[in-house]
Amino acid sequence: MALQSLTLLFFLLFFLLLVSSSSALVQDFCVADRSLPQTAAGFACKSLNKVTIDDFTFSGLDKPGNKSALAKVSFNAFTVDEIPGLNGLGLTLGRIDMDPKSAFPMHSHPGTTEAVLMVQGTVTAGFISSTANTVYSKTLNPGDAIVMPAGLLHFVVNSGNKPASAYVFLNSELPPIQATSLALFQNDLPTDVVQATTFLDAQQIKKLKAVFGGTN
Repeated sequence: MALQSLTLLFFLLFFLLLVSSSSALVQDFCVADRSLPQTAAGFACKSLNKVTIDDFTFSGLDKPGNKSALAKVSFNAFTVDEIPGLNGLGLTLGRIDMDPKSAFPMHSHPGTTEAVLMVQGTVTAGFISSTANTVYSKTLNPGDAIVMPAGLLHFVVNSGNKPASAYVFLNSELPPIQATSLALFQNDLPTDVVQATTFLDAQQIKKLKAVFGGTN
């Protein structure tokens, strides 16, 4: 019994030491040092004597980005690449601008949740759950917002007759994105494989590969 108590006391002391030592390493921020390569854990921290307010600010959200000639949509994102101070904070800011009747294609952000805040126009936005492929969508107007759960396929369609704009927030400083159409038709995945896995007609698949730059 005495040995068990001593062992328990040892682990409690070890835990307290571990917590206190970890707390001592906590910093207010870790501005990305982009002169060094990124690792799986993110960017290394810039020396504090080199940090300036410019590491936390960036201009440009008042302007739309360059629109895709195909989709007629622009996504102007401000990640850790543009704002080094975002490193480790789990945040990306962005802006979507859409021509009338255009659409931000079906896509997902693995491990990343997205929130969309409407500023101008009218859109229909939503996501597809992994449970019975249930669709959750709604028409949004200025001041409305929607949250897209992490990893789920989602979309935004300009359902109005005027340009639409929205601000976007993602809980990653360098969010991944995978567009369904690009994943299927912008690579060298053989047409017969795409046909077998999607049940699309081979002629239609080749047409889409030509549009998106795929081969085979």
